[in-house]
Amino acid sequence: MSTDAIPTSASGAGLMRASASKSVRVRIVPTAFLVLYSLLLALGLGLGATYLVLKGDPPFGSLTLGPWKAWPDLGSTSADPYMRAVIAQRGDVPLAIGEGLGFTATTDSDGRALDSACVYRVGADVPAARLWTFSVYGQDDRLIRTELGRSGFTSAELLRDGEDRFTIVLSRGLQDGNWLQLPPSGRFSIVLRLYDTPGAAGTGLSESTFPAIQRMECGA
Repeated sequence: MSTDAIPTSASGAGLMRASASKSVRVRIVPTAFLVLYSLLLALGLGLGATYLVLKGDPPFGSLTLGPWKAWPDLGSTSADPYMRAVIAQRGDVPLAIGEGLGFTATTDSDGRALDSACVYRVGADVPAARLWTFSVYGQDDRLIRTELGRSGFTSAELLRDGEDRFTIVLSRGLQDGNWLQLPPSGRFSIVLRLYDTPGAAGTGLSESTFPAIQRMECGA
């Protein structure tokens, strides 16, 4: 009786070990797959997020005054890694804090995206600065190219009224006074650079001292 039970027990133990070995192997395969899937997913999300950051504006440290936006630390040693990556990708040379501050507008004063099919009036004040420039960029983030070959003004070139106020008109068609021609179609942006200004560090500035961007009418 006992001799018959021994092989039976050994056989049962062998079957249990084989079954356990199979079950272990079955668990290893999906675990490895999930680890690999998680790594690939994390890599894809990381690369996607990096691409979106580099194609846009720096996500932190902005100063917004109406439609105008600036990053005061962009040209300083305290610029964060995101700012430095965006600068490197664009190939820009931002103004240092001691030089001035650049502001960008991609919408009008009512928050609507700037569109070449519309006519805009921009004015009439600018924060105190020794010199400032007003430039129009296309949707490729490069200075616009027009038939007249002009993409902006300096503060010394503008026509002003008796109170030293100015108005700049942006449109595709010819306008009187300070006029800049817009490209035939597409979005655009405006860049206002203030040189040697007391507000270079982004302090002491208010929306009321910046030019308003008014959309007058839009064509086809």
